[in-house]
Amino acid sequence: MPKKEQGWITFQSSAEERQILEQVCQQSQRSKTEVLRELIRQMGRSLPPSRTELAGEPTADLPIRSPKRQTVTLSARNILNAEVVQMVKGTVNAEVTLAIAPGVELVATITRTSAEGLGLVRGKKVFAVIKSNSIILATD
Repeated sequence: MPKKEQGWITFQSSAEERQILEQVCQQSQRSKTEVLRELIRQMGRSLPPSRTELAGEPTADLPIRSPKRQTVTLSARNILNAEVVQMVKGTVNAEVTLAIAPGVELVATITRTSAEGLGLVRGKKVFAVIKSNSIILATD
């Protein structure tokens, strides 16, 4: 059985995620391992230095450094580098679509005031911080 100490990574994925991986492998004519390694490398290149230094540490409190502000420590483990690819402003809220990896998008709904205060526009680099105490799923 492969062990983490040997460099193996194992995780569960949904049927949809497996299908996406299969499609990418077929289109690129590369193995799953090659595709996943490239994805990890791309993610590593987009990490700010402070996050790269912390890679592998067991703590959930990860600092984010901003050139304009001091370091902020968050209790959320899921901090993703992202780029705004689309924003639809409503009267009260804004729906912000973020690219977090090639072909992978995340949609966040935030207040319109927050979107304007953050200066969100297409192409802006942001951090998506995900802290969820519950996830609600539904089917037809």
